[in-house]
Amino acid sequence: MPAKSAAQQKAAGAALSAKRGDTPKSDLKGASKQMAQSMTEAQLEDFAHTKRKGKPEHVAKS
Repeated sequence: MPAKSAAQQKAAGAALSAKRGDTPKSDLKGASKQMAQSMTEAQLEDFAHTKRKGKPEHVAKS
């Protein structure tokens, strides 16, 4: 499932980095912290590898 916004893609990248051990989990805040706890590494990869071109910075909750 691709990310719907650039912010979601960035948060997934931060969570993926922490899940792999490249970044301390204590550095995570907000959405990235929740994503790291609730998603698998494969799911985070799908979100993080989404291209940002043409994506809005944020998407309103529906």
